Amino acid sequence: MSLATEAGARSAAVLTVSDSVVAGSRQDGSGPAVAEALEKAGYQVVTREAVPDERNHIENALVQLCEQARLVVTTGGTGVATRDVTPEATLSICDREVPGIGERMRAEGIKQTPLAALSRGLCATRGSSLVLNLPGSPRGATESLAAVIDILPHALDLLAGKTAHGPSK
Repeated sequence: MSLATEAGARSAAVLTVSDSVVAGSRQDGSGPAVAEALEKAGYQVVTREAVPDERNHIENALVQLCEQARLVVTTGGTGVATRDVTPEATLSICDREVPGIGERMRAEGIKQTPLAALSRGLCATRGSSLVLNLPGSPRGATESLAAVIDILPHALDLLAGKTAHGPSK
């Protein structure tokens, strides 16, 4: 049994991907905002970390965080700039992508700004953990999370093997 399973279905970790946050030249606004939103939704945020926009740093952090939490949420590195490699790092350490979650985040984001179409954030599984990529701005991150927060518990239940369905309506 992994630490993520032992930590419980409502454990979460937040990973900020930002060169400037790691360098200390910018304060992390999105990581704390995402952690607060997760806590309000009933998740226990077990850790918050920051790494530079470098694929190997992101991959290593994600592997470790998936051992600590059932839900690992990243913020930053999802755009189209050259150093935006969070989706690639996520896919390289995950088992399967869950495309509908990324699609839902973008669909809701486009209602606020057409620039949401530039986000490449995605969701994927690693063992019994779910990895969710959010944009780097506090507003984009919290709005993207709000677009999918209601379906994450069911996804985590399914990953934990809780596949029984209740009576049909």
